Amino acid sequence: MPIRIPKGLPAVSALETEGVTVVDEESTVYQYHRPLRVGLLNLMPNKISTEIQIARLLGATALQVELTLVKITNHAPKNTPTEHLVSFYHDWLDVKAQKFDGFVITGAPVETIPFEEVSYWDELASIFSWTQTNVHSCFNICWGAQAAMHYFHGMPKYALNEKAFGVFRHHGLKIDSPYLKGFFRRF
Repeated sequence: MPIRIPKGLPAVSALETEGVTVVDEESTVYQYHRPLRVGLLNLMPNKISTEIQIARLLGATALQVELTLVKITNHAPKNTPTEHLVSFYHDWLDVKAQKFDGFVITGAPVETIPFEEVSYWDELASIFSWTQTNVHSCFNICWGAQAAMHYFHGMPKYALNEKAFGVFRHHGLKIDSPYLKGFFRRF
């Protein structure tokens, strides 16, 4: 099914090349139900690459998805052209009265900085609080997940020498388990 993204977003050509059906905000697509409204708070430095990754995943669903790109209101990213931000992103303060079916909060390259010392921590804390009443389901990725664990559960940050969670190669010990149905022994 198609994903509805802001008109002119550079991700359009990459997604269409991959076979993802893309419609812009002004196009109308017949559907029995309204599209799922998903907000993306993109904290990554390479915003365009992250937009493509998230839109690719959302565009692979069976429902029409309307993607709203959101940024921290009082933080000026260094690695994304201002014109891109002005054209495609909404400040969180401008969308906070809205409701979303889903909301994605990405990581950010601030994993060595204490949470409360991140320049936009106070606004991010407000966003976490807001997700409890304005978002049906919130998905936090990478540092965004660490920040959410800290905000909601007080979990401190622990420095590790190597990656401890994420996507790893697994070996199914009990391959006849109903939970592993359809998986190969190694996945």
